[in-house]
Amino acid sequence: MDTELFPRSRTEIAPGAVHIPDWLDGACRRELLAACREWARPPAGLRTVRTPGGGTMTARQVCLGRHWYPYAYARTVVDGDGALVKPFPDWLGELGRRAVTDALGPAAATGAAYDIALINFYDADARMGMHRDSDEMSGAPVVSFSLGDTCVFRFGNTETRARPYTDVELRSGDLFVFGGPSRLAYHGVPRVHPGTAPPELGLTGRLNITLRVSGL
Repeated sequence: MDTELFPRSRTEIAPGAVHIPDWLDGACRRELLAACREWARPPAGLRTVRTPGGGTMTARQVCLGRHWYPYAYARTVVDGDGALVKPFPDWLGELGRRAVTDALGPAAATGAAYDIALINFYDADARMGMHRDSDEMSGAPVVSFSLGDTCVFRFGNTETRARPYTDVELRSGDLFVFGGPSRLAYHGVPRVHPGTAPPELGLTGRLNITLRVSGL
């Protein structure tokens, strides 16, 4: 938006969980979108994730570095085309470390060798249930970049999927980082607002690029 009654500012949602609006500048947003489009191509491209119970996630996903499937990591797309997962680029890891430094300070970024990206694409009807990012062997902060449509991001507590939680509006270019006491907090996306992506980006839907340290 060009004008705001109350301009958006950096907010600590919970201890160790920080939202920074518009952290990605215009050039970085375009570069990330172009990269996501390449990563989404087969082999090891964008896929529908199937849960052990036989259901499917409504957000589609592609992975870099290691392939995530419920609830483990692999070197190949074991629940898809079987191809070797695409490599995790050094520049993306550096972007992640800069994001953690800005959100939580330099100490939080020390030793954070990001090596996994989970990229989720949400169309107008996609959602993400409350879950924890707990399949890694590292406690390094999780870094989340948003592109395209605005969503409601629900950030909860470490004990239960239920309240207390805080709903945060994530727009294109926003950064969300959670680590420390909030590293294993439940979180999800109950709603996407279709048609809210900046027209100049040329994206219909929402992309979420999530960086993690595997510790594997």
